Amino acid sequence: MHETPILSVTNLSKSFSGVRALNNVHLTVQKGEVHALMGENGAGKSTFMKILIGLLTPDSGEIVFDGEPLKTNNVGDVLKRGISMIHQELLTVPELTVAQNIFLGKETKRGLFGWIDEKKLNQQAAELLDHLGVQIRPETPMKYLSVAEMQLVDIAKALSNEAKVIIMDEPTSALSDKEVATLFGIIRELQQKGVAIIYISHKLDEIFTLADTITVLRDGQFIATKPATEFTPNSLISMMVGRELESLFPEIHTQTGKEVLAVTGLSQAGKFSNINFAVHEGEVLGIAGLMGAGRTEVVRALFGLDPYEQGEIRINGQPTEIRSPQDAIRHGIGFVGEDRKASGFIPGLSVKHNITLASLPSFAKSGFVSEKNESEAATKTVRNLNIKISGLDQKVTHLSGGNQQKVVIGKVLLSTPALVILDEPTRGIDVGAKAEIYKLINQLTMDGIAIILISSELPELLGLSNRIVVLAKGKQTAVLSTDEATPETIMHHAMQVIGN
Repeated sequence: MHETPILSVTNLSKSFSGVRALNNVHLTVQKGEVHALMGENGAGKSTFMKILIGLLTPDSGEIVFDGEPLKTNNVGDVLKRGISMIHQELLTVPELTVAQNIFLGKETKRGLFGWIDEKKLNQQAAELLDHLGVQIRPETPMKYLSVAEMQLVDIAKALSNEAKVIIMDEPTSALSDKEVATLFGIIRELQQKGVAIIYISHKLDEIFTLADTITVLRDGQFIATKPATEFTPNSLISMMVGRELESLFPEIHTQTGKEVLAVTGLSQAGKFSNINFAVHEGEVLGIAGLMGAGRTEVVRALFGLDPYEQGEIRINGQPTEIRSPQDAIRHGIGFVGEDRKASGFIPGLSVKHNITLASLPSFAKSGFVSEKNESEAATKTVRNLNIKISGLDQKVTHLSGGNQQKVVIGKVLLSTPALVILDEPTRGIDVGAKAEIYKLINQLTMDGIAIILISSELPELLGLSNRIVVLAKGKQTAVLSTDEATPETIMHHAMQVIGN
């Protein structure tokens, strides 16, 4: 470590409409250090990072970067100084190519008229992507990429800036284990070159794998900075939330009932083939697999979002055709997708209207919706799920990630499903909110509801599931009981090569 910090922040404060988002926050980052910034949603991390990158201007405080004061609210100037950021909310231009997105604003030009050298651009992008181990053509328009591929392009973009400090905000949220391992290797390379990393993640295993130092914020206040070795997962959680969490995962409910859904030989060309499993009342059936294994594709077919070409779906023992979400809902299936902001709620609507929108017919009489009944149902959902809001008319975009997710789950539960499919239900939410979602899942199983759970976090799958189905390259490789399921056995089956 170097004695002179690359970044020093002192007494940083910021208010919005009289509400303090940051209050006298401190941060010191050394060259070549991975410095984790931890805190629940609403702790002030995003505001802090937006100030560092030049998106916001602080009310007071001092930022010294590379020995000189950093006084600018211009993102371009901050990038030139040597601070880059990988955003949790992907900032891409869908109509431009991968290469054009990576080098946007710093394109190589040629000729008298300064035409952009597309060939050179593609070559440079290919080199960056190859270094990341990413098989994406530089000429591909961004709009055709998956969320995970867009995340990797965003990482390549940050690396292209040759920054001295890189802020990484949930950089692995959409990545497979293999891609995460590649990213961790690149972070180690950057450290060797003296590049500092400010790392934000809700995944504690990542923090304790990578971080040299941890700073904790809570409610906009600086709480502590310590070497990572002085924390334990429990002490870090306690410091973040300001209270002890007895156990992150509730005791698994083992009393399961009759079969709710079963699939036999389910197949969709190019996506998955010969999938066979069943899920019962009060059971959590986990689905594990690396990116591209076909996990999301299988559950989208079960909910009628995508077609399946072969196989049989049985509901309560009866063969059932599911060709649309309406079919699925009618047969008692609810679905919470992996991207709540894209498909889980309508940003411009209130909490109440987001909760009740999918169930409006049940509040209607003679073609008119009863606002009283609608409000009563929304109020009951908010109370039962402990959704923290200022009122039913509050816009859902103004809620924390955890409360947004509870609104989405509440909307699904309002149709009283017998089976709920949860695809990455805790992605991008803090540890306190995760614990509440876990308790909710446990309560649903106690009420006899069957759960299909997809998660990229193995501790989450292991901590919640009664059984785990493992997929690899679109094929089912194992169904593991709680006694059989370990991180090693799951990864063994997830990486298994299957012959055609």
